[in-house]
Amino acid sequence: MPTRIFFEIIGIAAGILTTVSFIPQIVKGYRTKNLEGVSLLMYLILTSGFSMWLLYGILIKALAVVVANIFAIAFSVTILIMKSYYTHGQK
Repeated sequence: MPTRIFFEIIGIAAGILTTVSFIPQIVKGYRTKNLEGVSLLMYLILTSGFSMWLLYGILIKALAVVVANIFAIAFSVTILIMKSYYTHGQK
């Protein structure tokens, strides 16, 4: 039977992989200055979901969930800011 440490490692690995998945979009958006194909509504909903996961992680005292969602929120908010700036702020 797997140990608690094994489960924590899986949780941490999942959090890292999920969180770093935002980096290619951020890099591409920064290089091209174009996020027209990125759905604003999708990222608003996604950020709300991450916020709820963060709250859940805090309530159950799951460090891997908390840390992963702090970074996920930061990256998704970065994409939202970039989308707004490159769509409306840069003329």
